[in-house]
Amino acid sequence: MIPDWQDFLTRHGARIENAQVRDFGNPKDELASAQTGTVMADLSQLGLLAFSGEDVTEFLQNQFTNDVRHLHADGAAWNGYCSAKGRLLANFLMWKNGADNCLQMSGDIREEMLKRLKMFILRSKVKGRDATDENVRLVLSGPGSKDALNEAGLPVPGSVMKSSTNAQGQTVRIGEDKFVLVVTPEHAPVVWKILARHARPVGTGVWDWLRLANGIPMITAATKEEFVPQMINWEVLGGVSFQKGCYPGQEIVARTQYLGKLKRRMYLAHIDSNEAPLAGDVLYSSDMDGQASGMVVNAAPAPEGGFDLLAVAQIESVASNQPIHWKSADGPVLALKPQPYALP
Repeated sequence: MIPDWQDFLTRHGARIENAQVRDFGNPKDELASAQTGTVMADLSQLGLLAFSGEDVTEFLQNQFTNDVRHLHADGAAWNGYCSAKGRLLANFLMWKNGADNCLQMSGDIREEMLKRLKMFILRSKVKGRDATDENVRLVLSGPGSKDALNEAGLPVPGSVMKSSTNAQGQTVRIGEDKFVLVVTPEHAPVVWKILARHARPVGTGVWDWLRLANGIPMITAATKEEFVPQMINWEVLGGVSFQKGCYPGQEIVARTQYLGKLKRRMYLAHIDSNEAPLAGDVLYSSDMDGQASGMVVNAAPAPEGGFDLLAVAQIESVASNQPIHWKSADGPVLALKPQPYALP
């Protein structure tokens, strides 16, 4: 986190641990506000990689699951990076900022991803860097978001998965009322104060809950190489192109799609527990003879208590209403919630 920005947030009530905003003094009330109100959160905990250069489009096209050639200057897209076995090493929000192709991902994998991608640049005219602390990134969510952006002088992209830039900063629209903002460290305090007239500042856990409640997963260090993209519904969310050329793991991802061999899917669920589920926690179902049958992708405190989570589970187990248990074969049972989008 940028030191001056951290100092500003602390002076305005933020409780910061391990370079991320835990809350602003009342986490339960902040979470309740997110259900129907407008909230904003700092995104310093997320990593941001930037790639540029004469050959950058071709280079990234050959690495990622989505079609980079279709990402225009005012566009944004979900994307992913797989191992040769078709398992996701990372997934991310991608957009352009000037000459940069920006990849926003879980902060705990950014260094490894940058190092790995740089290995394949070879003679290509491409440069990659860790841009995490170059600018301040915020997220704004809720019915008052557009009014807040207008008052702050920030652009409002006309549709979802579009971006706009002006002298005040850049806005990436990731939902009907959800926006990622990129502003300079010098201008960020001014923007924050204006946005705070319309949006309640909240901790990162509140944004985690909003994200997973909308069915958007995030691969972390605990889950890298665990899932092919379809297991986390990445193709449903538009993060995979089946028309583009080769990339690492492409044959396996395509085979999974066209031969119908997918056995697991990601579901939104709830668990009543005082202990927080963690990404990578194993799940069990009674029809699997005691073998692990799934995994927690992400989890966050829920407004009604307990935790909401995105969980990859056996499709057949869900279809047959088999109880899915957390951490052990007789552990707490997950309650499936209405899914935020239709599954194939």
